[in-house]
Amino acid sequence: MSEGEKLIPINIEDEMKSAYIDYSMSVIVSRALPDVRDGLKPVHRRVLYGMYELGVLSNRAHKKSARIVGEVLGKYHPHGDSSVYDAMVRMAQEWSLRYLMVDGQGNFGSVDGDSPAAMRYTEARMKKISEDMLADIEKETVDFQLNFDDTLQEPTVMPTRIPNLLINGASGIAVGMATNMAPHNLSEVIDGTLAYIDNNDIDIDELITHVKAPDFPTGGIIYGYEGVREAFKTGRGRIVIRAKVGFEEVNGREAIIVTEIPYQVNKAEMIKKTADLVNEKKIEGISNIRDESDRNGMRIVYELKRDAVPNVVLNTLYKYTQLQSSFSVNNIALVKGRPEMLNLKDLIHHFVEHRHDVVVRRAQFDLRKAEERAHILEGLIIASDNIDEVIALIRSSKDGDEARAKLIERFNLSEIQARAIVEMRLRQLTGLEQDKLRAEYEEIMKLIAYLKELLASKEMRMQVIKDELIEVKDKYGDERRSQIEYAGGDVSIEDLIADESVVVTISHAGYIKRTSLSEYKTQNRGGVGQKGSATRDQDFLEHLFVATNHQYLMFFTQKGKCFWMRVYEIPEGTKASKGRAIQNIINIEQDDKVKAFICTQDLKDQDYINSHYVIMATKQGQVKKTPLEQYSRPRQNGINAITIKEDDELIGAKLTTGNSQVLLAVKSGKLVRFEEEKTRPMGRTASGVRGITLADDKDEVIGLVSIDKDNVNDSQILVVTENGYGKRTKLVDEDGEDVYRITNRGGKGVKTLNITEKTGQLISINDVTDEDDLMIINKSGLTIRMKISDLRVMGRATQGVRLINIKGNDSIAAVTKVLREDESENDEFEGDIENGTDIETENNDSQE
Repeated sequence: MSEGEKLIPINIEDEMKSAYIDYSMSVIVSRALPDVRDGLKPVHRRVLYGMYELGVLSNRAHKKSARIVGEVLGKYHPHGDSSVYDAMVRMAQEWSLRYLMVDGQGNFGSVDGDSPAAMRYTEARMKKISEDMLADIEKETVDFQLNFDDTLQEPTVMPTRIPNLLINGASGIAVGMATNMAPHNLSEVIDGTLAYIDNNDIDIDELITHVKAPDFPTGGIIYGYEGVREAFKTGRGRIVIRAKVGFEEVNGREAIIVTEIPYQVNKAEMIKKTADLVNEKKIEGISNIRDESDRNGMRIVYELKRDAVPNVVLNTLYKYTQLQSSFSVNNIALVKGRPEMLNLKDLIHHFVEHRHDVVVRRAQFDLRKAEERAHILEGLIIASDNIDEVIALIRSSKDGDEARAKLIERFNLSEIQARAIVEMRLRQLTGLEQDKLRAEYEEIMKLIAYLKELLASKEMRMQVIKDELIEVKDKYGDERRSQIEYAGGDVSIEDLIADESVVVTISHAGYIKRTSLSEYKTQNRGGVGQKGSATRDQDFLEHLFVATNHQYLMFFTQKGKCFWMRVYEIPEGTKASKGRAIQNIINIEQDDKVKAFICTQDLKDQDYINSHYVIMATKQGQVKKTPLEQYSRPRQNGINAITIKEDDELIGAKLTTGNSQVLLAVKSGKLVRFEEEKTRPMGRTASGVRGITLADDKDEVIGLVSIDKDNVNDSQILVVTENGYGKRTKLVDEDGEDVYRITNRGGKGVKTLNITEKTGQLISINDVTDEDDLMIINKSGLTIRMKISDLRVMGRATQGVRLINIKGNDSIAAVTKVLREDESENDEFEGDIENGTDIETENNDSQE
C-alpha cells in the first residue's frame, strides 16, 4: 500500500444496498419512466432535440438515421447506438405510436415483427407535430442542464403544446416499478383538457364524457367499459381489446375476415399460433388461414368448414388466440422527479400546469426582449429627431468611443442606445425609415402592455393555453380508430338475459334443462296428461320446479355436498328435449346424486345471506340448520353442506328466515311438526340432530316443508301417494285448533294420510294455497297440471281423492306446485315464483 493511503473497511451489505438504490433511482428517473409534462423518456427527448439541433425539420430533406443517431450519442446520450436507433424507429412506426413523431424513409419494420433496416440504410426527419413539441424552446421556456461531459446544454423537458403522454402513452420497466400507459385520441384529450381548464373541480365521470376511452393506433374494438372507467379513475385497469371482424363468403364458404388487430399484437405470430391450435384440434371449424394484407390495409381470412357456425368459431378464436387481448393500464410517470400513479384528471392537471409555466416563461422572455428593443428604438427616435446635431457630433469625434460618450452626455442616452445610434446605417436617415421606427415603437409598446397584462392575469394565460390547444386540435385532430363496445367484457351477462320465469326439470338419471313456463298448459282434474319430456329408457323425471333466470340455483347432493350456479347457466331446452347431464355442468362425483335444490336471490348481498338459513333433512330423520352465508363462496368441486352418516342420505333442503315451522313426512304416512328454533344453527360440517323417529327400519323420510310462522293459519299441506291419491289439509282448522299439533323434534309424528294398498305409500308433501297449480309428473314422462282450488280441504286421517289416472304399472314420479299469476283465454298459464322461495319436487325415495 502506498504511503499516505489507508484502507476503509465497508460492510458489503451496506455497499450493495446503497449501490443498488443508486442504480435503481437512475433507471427510474433517467431511463425508463416518462415525464408527466411532455410524456417523453430521456432518450426520446434527446432524439428530438438532436434532430432539432441538426435542423432535420419536417420541411427539410431527410437525413441518414446514422447521422442523427451519431449526433444524439456524441452529444447527449452516452449509451449503445441501438438504444437510440430503436427508440427513434418506434417513433416512426404507425402501429406503435398513435401520433408519429418521426417521419421515416426506408424500412422501419412491420406489424409482423420484422426488424427495421440498419441505420445506415434508413433516413428520417421530424414530423410537424414534433416541432410543436419543441415550439418556443429558444425562449427560455424550459430549464436546461449540462450533458454527460458538461460541454453542452440539453433541455430537461420539452415545452410541448401537445399533451403527448395522453395521446401516445408510454411503456417502460424500471427497477421495482413499471409503467404502461394507453394512447388516446388527440381531439378527445384536448376537449377534456379544455373542460378541465374551464372547471378545475370537474370530476372524472364528467371528463370521461370527453375522453371516452383509449384510442389505439391499430384500431380494434374496446370490449367492455369497466376496465376503462377503472383506469381513468385510479390509474390502473385492464382493458380488453378485440380485433375488428366481419363475415364474408369466400370461394363459396363462410369466412371470418379480420381487418384490425389488437394493439401490440404481432400479426404473423398470432396467425402461426392460431394455425398450430387448428392443427392440434384445439380450435374446430377452420379449414384455412390466409394473410391477404397489402399496402391498402390489413386482411386476415379464416376460411371455415362447411358445417362450422361462424359465431361459435369466432368466440373460440377470441378465447384462445390474440384476436382478443388485454392492455393493463398502469399510469406511473415522473412528477417533479418522483414516480407517481396518476388518474386521468391528474394527467390533464400536470399537463395544464406545465403549459401554464411555459406560457409565463415565454411571456417573460418576450417582455424582456420587447423592452430591450423599445429602449433601443427610443434612442434611435431621439437621434432621428436631432439628426443634424447627431451627425455633427459623430463627425467631430476622433473614434467610436468618443462619439458614444458625447451622445450619452448630450442626449442623456444609455450605453446601448448610443451604440445603436453610432452603428445606424445612412439609409435609416430617410423619412420612410423614420416613420417605420415610430410605427415599430408603437407596436412594441402595445406588445409590452399586452405581455404585462398577460403576466398579471391568470385568466388571460389560461385563454392563451386554450387557444393554442384549439389550434393544435385543428391541425392534428382526427377521428378515433378504436371502437368502444360498452355492452361487452365486464358487463354482466345478466343485463342481456330477461329475468323471466322458467321451469327447471331434472330426470332420475340426472338430466337438467330449463324451459319457458308458458309451455305448460292447465288441465282439469283427472285428465290423462300431456307428453312432457323425452326421457331415456328406464329414466323418468324426478324433480321439477320453477325459478327465474337471475336467481342462484344451489344443488345439494345425497352425500351432503353443495354446488351452485345461475339459473340462466342451465342449458335451455324445449318441453320435449331431455336436457344435459348434471355431471357435465357441475363437478359432481360419479356415485353421488343431486337431491335438493334451493333458489336464492343475490348471494353477494350481505343482508340477505346473513338473514337466511338452509334447513336440511336426511332419509334417516336427521335435520340441520346452517346460515346461508356459509354457502356464499362456491368452489369448483363443491363445498360440504352436511356430514352424512353411513346408510343415510340427504333428501331435502329448504331456505328459511329463521322464523318458521318445519314439517317432516315419512313413507308410512306420519308427519312431525316442530319450531325451527328447536334446531340451533350449525357449521357446514356438522351432521345435524334428530328430526323424526321412523316407524321401522323400512320407513324413511320423504319430504321436508318449512312454513313461515306468520302464515301458519293460512297454510295448507298437500300430500300425494305413489298411486295418484292426494289430499289437501289445513295446518290450523277454522276454530284455530292445530290439525297437526306442534311437538318436539324427534317424535314419531301424527297420521297425515290413511295409507292403504290402494293409495300406495306417501311420496310427496307440499305446502300449497288456492292460488297454486299442481304439476304431477309420471315415470312415463306424462305431465298434468291442475288447480289446487279444485281439491277440497279434508281431514287429517282421510284417504284423499284420486288426482291422476295411473295406467298399467305407471306411478307418480314427482309432484310440485306452481304459483298462478294470470289465466288467459286459451287456458295457458304464465307463472312466477315468490321472492327468494324455492318451489321444488320432493324426492321419490320409495321408488328407488
